[in-house]
Amino acid sequence: MTSSNDHGAGAAIDFDAKGESRWPMALAVVTAAVLHAVLPPGLRIEPGWTVVLFVLVVLGVLIAGDPGRIDRRTPWLAVTTGTLVGFITLVNCWSAVQLVVGILDDAAFTKPEELLLSGGAVWFTNVIAFALWYWTLDQGGPAQRVHRTGTSPAFVFPEMAQPEHVGENWYPKFVDYFAFSFATATAFSPTDVSAIRPWAKLLMVLEAAVSLTVAALVIARAVNVLT
Repeated sequence: MTSSNDHGAGAAIDFDAKGESRWPMALAVVTAAVLHAVLPPGLRIEPGWTVVLFVLVVLGVLIAGDPGRIDRRTPWLAVTTGTLVGFITLVNCWSAVQLVVGILDDAAFTKPEELLLSGGAVWFTNVIAFALWYWTLDQGGPAQRVHRTGTSPAFVFPEMAQPEHVGENWYPKFVDYFAFSFATATAFSPTDVSAIRPWAKLLMVLEAAVSLTVAALVIARAVNVLT
């Protein structure tokens, strides 16, 4: 069966599959922007609304360029998605650096309650950012995955070995990458998902390193203040 929503070039698909819904990815992107906007002044880019505005504008462009389910294989959409994910990552990296510097310099926002909330926001945004990178890069992105026209997988999910539980047309969606990213940031060890490409393994190492650094410093500082 050929998809009636194949807008891009490439071979037609011959199975009954449809692109994933946009809303989980969109919700994650908006959440990351809002979390940055509510950070203390020393940890956010001022004015705070500029990050939210930029994210909403770029997200709107993506939705307009590929309305409905994500299945359009167009280079400019891939570039726009990468730009959005890169922007969120850079903004959060800036916040993470400012957080570390603030902890070491005993900045005003390092009161226990504010420190824990700020650290939690930076940590969770880091989870979102890496989930977006995994989702964007694996097999060439979501549109390529649904059409089976991308590169070979960089991540092996349990569902791939047990298709009888999910159906033959199953492919990983944003929620799957988000769950994997969250597990990587909390367990600091391999999960039920295996990274089999060098770049994927390096991304996992980087995510775990950032998460461990932020969590350790925030908890250590909070305990020190409370005691």
